[in-house]
Amino acid sequence: MAANRINTILLRYGEVFLKGNNRSFFESMLVRAIKKSLDGIEYKFIKERGRYFVEEFASDDAPEIISRLKKVFGLHSLSSALKVKSSIEEISQAAADISPKSGTFRVSVKRADKRFPLRSMDIAAQVGGYMLFQAPNLKVDLFNFDFELNIDLRDNGYSYLFYEKIICAGGLPAGTGGKAVLLLSGGIDSPVAAYQMAKRGLKIAAVHYHSYPYTSELALQKVLDIAAKLKPYIPDIEVYIVPFTQIQYAIHEHCPAEYMITIMRRFMMRIAERFARQNEALALITGESLGQVASQTIESISVTDSVVNMPVFRPLIGSDKEEIITTAKRIDTFDISIRPYEDCCTVFLPKNPVIRPKIKDAEHYESKLNISELIDEAFANIKQAEI
Repeated sequence: MAANRINTILLRYGEVFLKGNNRSFFESMLVRAIKKSLDGIEYKFIKERGRYFVEEFASDDAPEIISRLKKVFGLHSLSSALKVKSSIEEISQAAADISPKSGTFRVSVKRADKRFPLRSMDIAAQVGGYMLFQAPNLKVDLFNFDFELNIDLRDNGYSYLFYEKIICAGGLPAGTGGKAVLLLSGGIDSPVAAYQMAKRGLKIAAVHYHSYPYTSELALQKVLDIAAKLKPYIPDIEVYIVPFTQIQYAIHEHCPAEYMITIMRRFMMRIAERFARQNEALALITGESLGQVASQTIESISVTDSVVNMPVFRPLIGSDKEEIITTAKRIDTFDISIRPYEDCCTVFLPKNPVIRPKIKDAEHYESKLNISELIDEAFANIKQAEI
């Protein structure tokens, strides 16, 4: 390859572009996330107006770089590109060298550098003509083409030639939306809820309720494996394990079976809220989808929400199971979530849980419990897990 040609990964951001006076904050957080995602890889990062570039990396590292960057929230798309000097001769020669020698094609040009003497259509015509001259088996077809050569002329004096735009995670950069606490189970839904809210810029700490010995170490490892799959999307995710066995014993002993899930969920929400306030988080996140199970009716949700005094985000509330599964497969948590290891929600599971609970009934049954003592004991034994 000619010495004046440089292999580059061209990065485009999306929603950040729409920000006003605080755009610099969002950009700085995006750059931080990009660099964090590439820890351990040697490269050069270049920031220019409207574009970022990754250069000076080993060719063997390119697939790994692309794989990591695809998961960075705030990036809209990326392209593996060839960087050349912005002259029609350099661009034409590079295009002819890197393009297939047969088939149909078209050339698309974006000219950000308005000082360049040729218009976009003229550049496309000249480059395409040179390609045809160099490879007689090529044919131009603007609509049914085998490949499309894209030329991005930037105002830094360079042009970038590429074939493909790889769609990235989109959304907003990590940490730009504040902090929230996720109720993380070992199921399919809560990891997807974490992904959806992290996509809106939230920093996430997760609490997992573990009922040893009724839930095994394999069940706990399942949750940590899920968190590991989320980490490329949510680099700062933390997981805290809350011992829940004594609370479930107490509920089982003093409360009607049909209200066990409702009261258990109320305890979970109380603990999550207390943990959130101690860790400067301003909201809770759950993976509930309306009507999916008995504890996810509008009545059940109202009863569990009544014990907390902060926002509860439910990003999956209007999603059906197939939609949730599709996302779980895309972020690679699905196969882990369906491992046959039970979490605490299935311990002492009643045959006929109440589907339309009432707050006054839940409060009546809870009056038989020492709520503060049970929560204090659980809090005293919370441990942060290693992901």
